[in-house]
Amino acid sequence: MSKLAIQTAGSQQERVLEGARQVAIVVSASLFVALCARITIPLPGTPVPLTVQNFGVLLVGLLLGSRRGFAALALYLMEGAAGMPVFSPVGVGGIAHLLGPTGGFLLAYPVVAGLAGYVMEHGRKSFARAALGGLLGEVVLFASGLAWLAVLTHSVVQAFRWGLYWFLFAEIIKVMMAAGIASRWQRRSNAQQ
Repeated sequence: MSKLAIQTAGSQQERVLEGARQVAIVVSASLFVALCARITIPLPGTPVPLTVQNFGVLLVGLLLGSRRGFAALALYLMEGAAGMPVFSPVGVGGIAHLLGPTGGFLLAYPVVAGLAGYVMEHGRKSFARAALGGLLGEVVLFASGLAWLAVLTHSVVQAFRWGLYWFLFAEIIKVMMAAGIASRWQRRSNAQQ
């Protein structure tokens, strides 16, 4: 076997291994969000529970970047639509969960992770950049979630009552925690290189 053939075979094997590694990262990230969805607090007066899920979505986007973050959350939605128990335990699960009160939030997850990752990728990987990415992601998340709730309830006021007021303080904490973890992770990664 020639030296070129050996190098080509080695290069192909490296690409396959790298591809498998990337798939494993995306699958693991979708499972991380599913674990975050299990931490939930039902709130009185609203069918939308308080979960750690949004934190997981932001962290996945900030750490994995726009493409892998989007892919992980698209996979997460496919897992849930297929009936896997990945969504918050409050609700019916499956496609019906996507059509319920939290559907607008859930369907925005790939875009939220992609946007947060995009912001983090384009500039200095600082806490401020990560917080900005998280904040922009939250704006998209709540725009989608509240719009869907308004459609379901036929009332913008009711949508805000069910999907916004209860969550503002918790979401600020989630954005700050995700930004802190992501910026620290980036600093450590850069220091090791």
